[in-house]
Amino acid sequence: MPGVMATLHVPTASETDRRLLDRISGQDEAALEQLYDRYSAVLYATALRIAGERSDAEEIVLDAFTQAWREAGRFRSERGSVIAWLTMMCRSRALDLVRARGRRLRLLDAANASEPDATPGMGGAGPQPSHEVERIERHTAVARALRELTPPQRQVIELAYYDGLSHSEIAERL
Repeated sequence: MPGVMATLHVPTASETDRRLLDRISGQDEAALEQLYDRYSAVLYATALRIAGERSDAEEIVLDAFTQAWREAGRFRSERGSVIAWLTMMCRSRALDLVRARGRRLRLLDAANASEPDATPGMGGAGPQPSHEVERIERHTAVARALRELTPPQRQVIELAYYDGLSHSEIAERL
């Protein structure tokens, strides 16, 4: 038609991302590959900043995309963008890894402190009586200090120490 200009709709990044997720929820591997190509570098930078180790960051990114593959059908655009969703998964996995690493280090430190001459992961010759007395005294002092706290203060410490929760997770729970 002369004089009539056709308008061409160019999809926005968010529309393209949502289409990719729709295809991924239908088990389209090519769509996952495209999503990976679009966002893997951003997610890698996020994971590396949190985890601090290249190999950990690579594993975190792969885990995040694996989760996206499994949960693509659950994505809700009204809750945010695809990149925000992917970043949240990546960040959560990175923080989980850092927390687990911290727990392992604390356990190793505790093992080394209780048996400094033993090889980590290997039992020593058995508990020494003086170490047992020190452990009991320390346990008693900690129990006494916890009893002196108010119930809300004690609950926060227990959530952080025993459950390994972060400040924001404690705030959410309380």
